This record gives sequence, structure tokens and C-alpha cells, in this order.
Amino acid sequence: MKLFNMAALTAGAVIYLAAATDVAAQNARNCGPRDIVVARLAEGYGETRQSVGLGANNAVVEVFASGETGSWTITVTVPGGLTCLVASGQAFETVVEALPARGEDA
Repeated sequence: MKLFNMAALTAGAVIYLAAATDVAAQNARNCGPRDIVVARLAEGYGETRQSVGLGANNAVVEVFASGETGSWTITVTVPGGLTCLVASGQAFETVVEALPARGEDA
């Protein structure tokens, strides 16, 4: 279930990212080499990768979060290796919810 919930969050981000990826890639202050971005998220915010998925144009979409502080960040890494910060916030939590039965409203 944890993977499903992370996948749902990632899927929602992918919809947003389909339009935002090109814009984010052009904004150099929000982008950098993946290893540097990941290190800064870990060192500065205590965030680790919580989920990963493949987005539009083979971009890798990742959700990083801290269980201690509740901060979270969504990144997109394009095939050339550039990683961009697309969204961030507070109050991250992992939830476990059952899927609704088929034919029932969510």
C-alpha cells in the first residue's frame, strides 16, 4: 500500500511536470547535477528518496522527504542528467489506505 500511495503522489506530480519540466530545466538556479542535488537534500533537509517513477520524455521523477521534519521535495531528472527541483513543502506523511472496491466512488 505504501508503494501505491507514493505512486499516486508521483502520478499527480507527473501530470504537473508534463508542462513544467521544460520550464524548470531552463531555470538554472533550481537545477544541477543529480549527485549534488541529492546531497544537498540529504545534508540540508534530512530528506531521502521515498519514491521514484518514469515521467514524460523519459524523465525520472523522485519524491524525497524527511520523516523527522516532514519536509518534502519533488525532483525531475532529464535524460541528460540535469536534476531540477519542481515542488517542495511541509507535513509529508506516509499513509496506508485500501483501494475502493471496483464500481464504488473513491
